[in-house]
Amino acid sequence: MVLADLMGRISFVFVDKHRDTAIGNLNAVFSDDPKKCEKIARDVFRNLAKSTVDWIRLARYSRQDLLGLVTEAEGMEHLDKVLAKGKGVVALGSHFGNWELFPLYLRVLGYKGAVVARRLYFYKYDKFITRLRNRFGVQVIYRDESPKRFLRVLRDGGILGIIADQDVDSIEGVFVDFFGRPAYTPTAPVKLAMAAGTDIVPGFMVRKPDNTYKLVLEEPIELLPSGDKQEDIKRYTQAWTDVLEKYIRKYPDQWVWVHKRWKTQGTS
Repeated sequence: MVLADLMGRISFVFVDKHRDTAIGNLNAVFSDDPKKCEKIARDVFRNLAKSTVDWIRLARYSRQDLLGLVTEAEGMEHLDKVLAKGKGVVALGSHFGNWELFPLYLRVLGYKGAVVARRLYFYKYDKFITRLRNRFGVQVIYRDESPKRFLRVLRDGGILGIIADQDVDSIEGVFVDFFGRPAYTPTAPVKLAMAAGTDIVPGFMVRKPDNTYKLVLEEPIELLPSGDKQEDIKRYTQAWTDVLEKYIRKYPDQWVWVHKRWKTQGTS
């Protein structure tokens, strides 16, 4: 990982657009310590470079190799508890740690399901990522496909993996509080869980100091209808956003601050 670390340090210096976005986001959240913000931003680039190397290595990794990369798993009982109800589960990931390992690891352990992905503009990279997922048995459903495909996974008792921690104004969302600021946040995870009558389990693939990983699954977010659907959507979107914020505060260098998370303006 020495070379990956060097790549990250070099990227921090020369990829100024994303560096400035990361530092700007961090200063808005941790405004009391600019030096700390710059250090976190630098470490974000280092972690991204290391994750990129891990993704490339996956092209030749066996299932056993992957199990050697993810050396710990905490909270698996939360996933099993929801799956036991027979209505599937929405496994909610984020651009945190090495998020691509999240569904691959679960599939290697024998869990079935699919991930929701967006089509990437750089089609060669899109094909590369899809091929990595497929070789470990992970089914890919694109975001622009029929919602019926998403619901079918849940109704068949499977895991539907979604990442929804970015500001994407082309999809449905609501404004919730994120680090004390209104952030436009996708509502698909909550809507799909509500439609299937299941719960949301947030998960985080945390990089450890030795460059292996620990999967942490949080307690299920149980969706209990109040009779006001729109209010429920916002309330539970806020609930999983709060969980994400907790992990980012704990591991600030493992979230992708390079995204313009507060791009869309509005009120919470």
